[in-house]
Amino acid sequence: MHIELPEKRYYGIGEVAKAFNVNTSLIRFWEKEFDVLKPKKNAKGNRKFTPQDITNLKLIYHLVKERGFTLEGAKTHLKEERHKTLSNFDIIQKLEKVKMELIKIKNNL
Repeated sequence: MHIELPEKRYYGIGEVAKAFNVNTSLIRFWEKEFDVLKPKKNAKGNRKFTPQDITNLKLIYHLVKERGFTLEGAKTHLKEERHKTLSNFDIIQKLEKVKMELIKIKNNL
């Protein structure tokens, strides 16, 4: 999973949903289900996601969509093995970036 988001302090729910290729309703649902997601809301009630929220969403997406965890299983996994999961997830992300760079180099040859 490669997420294309510019470096910003806050992201709107629309651009987050587009980056993850999911509906905004799924993002709102995950916000209710997972305690680690706490986007800030402005005066109008619009959600503003921080880079930390994006990292948490990537982890939830990885567990639920890529690894096939149930919501309850993903919640339990995040609570019990959060540190281990984060380090493994960081390694996977770095390897995916290296893979993308190698593919770009191969295509340029």
